[in-house]
Amino acid sequence: MKLLFVDCCISQRGAESRTRALANAFLDAFRSAHPDWTVETVDAAGLDLVPFTPEMLNERDALASVGAFDAPVYDQARQFRGADAVVVAAPYWDLSYPATLRTYIEYISANGLAYHYEADGCHGDCRAEWLVYLTSGGDFEHEDSVGVVHWRQLAAMFGIPQFEYVFAGGLDIDPAKAPELLEASCALARRLAESL
Repeated sequence: MKLLFVDCCISQRGAESRTRALANAFLDAFRSAHPDWTVETVDAAGLDLVPFTPEMLNERDALASVGAFDAPVYDQARQFRGADAVVVAAPYWDLSYPATLRTYIEYISANGLAYHYEADGCHGDCRAEWLVYLTSGGDFEHEDSVGVVHWRQLAAMFGIPQFEYVFAGGLDIDPAKAPELLEASCALARRLAESL
């Protein structure tokens, strides 16, 4: 069984990234509770993906029309589709998440590979049993944040039946309380990892 970890823990804090701490708490607990699983990491920022232009979309559609889903433009979508579970970690930036993650979403959202359409609508083709979204931010938790809502909807579109998230929020409201708040969220992430 394979867990795909989409790492978008971009931070000026470097090794002190709060999103990274949250992701590490989840992944460490998951590895301990599920030693038979492998974890494959995607460095979303390191992929150097560029947003699609109309010309790029036309090229990708032409490949799809002949079933050429082995083309490099589909690498991320094939990897995502084949995972048994997915964890996405990204900071809460500007009420959303970093642009590099949005670009990654464009690449995994491949019609005919990650999902397809029938007369009654969209049907997901991804194998994952669940998707977990991990995020941290200075403001308080927002259940309706773009990141949470978007990944919940993407999970549904991709046919992933279970969506969970952990939002480590309020970290900049009172800096003295930030370590305590972060640890509480890390504990929640650990419990979630053990329960899946």
